[in-house]
Amino acid sequence: MSQKRRTIVQAAATLLTNANLSGFFTGKIYQGPGKHVCVPGLNCYSCPGAVGACPIGSLQAVIGGRERNLSYYVFGTILLFGALFGRLVCGFLCPFGFIQDLLYKIRSRKPKVPERLDRPLRYGKYLTLAAVLILPAVLTDPYGIGSPYFCKYLCPAGTLEGGVPLLLLNKSLRAAAGALFTWKAAVLAAIIVLSVLLYRPFCKYLCPLGAMYGLLNRVSLYRMELDGERCTGCRACERACPMGVKVTENVNSAECIRCGRCREKCPTGAISAGFRIKTAERPVKE
Repeated sequence: MSQKRRTIVQAAATLLTNANLSGFFTGKIYQGPGKHVCVPGLNCYSCPGAVGACPIGSLQAVIGGRERNLSYYVFGTILLFGALFGRLVCGFLCPFGFIQDLLYKIRSRKPKVPERLDRPLRYGKYLTLAAVLILPAVLTDPYGIGSPYFCKYLCPAGTLEGGVPLLLLNKSLRAAAGALFTWKAAVLAAIIVLSVLLYRPFCKYLCPLGAMYGLLNRVSLYRMELDGERCTGCRACERACPMGVKVTENVNSAECIRCGRCREKCPTGAISAGFRIKTAERPVKE
């Protein structure tokens, strides 16, 4: 699939996920039956246009409840999408991923993060995932209820999609905004600036949903394949990869969002993708 077609798919997925367009004019959050269903990508429940629930927000809400339950439904939804697609969800279906892609198109210097710094930073999303799973259960109020700490203190998608539109449309909320919103706005501003300079910094370093999908990349039914017999070792695929994946070493890396740029740049057509049962990967010729 060409990058133009991918952009169309991303735009359509973002529109479908936020199909309650009237909410952007009224400032009211949709609370219909769709909010009982988790969408695959990161999209704030409080976005006026959102017609579904965010899987990370839902996960925290259940873990932070008095019963300390793990929602089989929420986990099952994430596992289903991950087992089918892996991080293709990040590359095609996530609204906040799409926003970062658009920001990166802005003309500017595009510095490269040194590998010695980039590699340890990539573990940040797994630390964020651990916080999502642990903090709501252990840091609770006097009534035994935990907060959705990721949504409350960090998530830039929630600030952009929910906080900013709601404050613009509701005078009472603007009057109540305080230090917490100032902090969240600063986090969002930092992510926006970084997204202009670096490709998908939030996805690479902080997104807990991307971390979960990434763990399933190697076993998902939708897979990348590298034909070692056809590969010449030119590394054109790796130079084209915006996520910094070493394609010839691990084509189904947890960092791969299945955007397809490596396939487009491969001069011999050695890279393919599709739904298939896992097969042994042929080694690349030296």
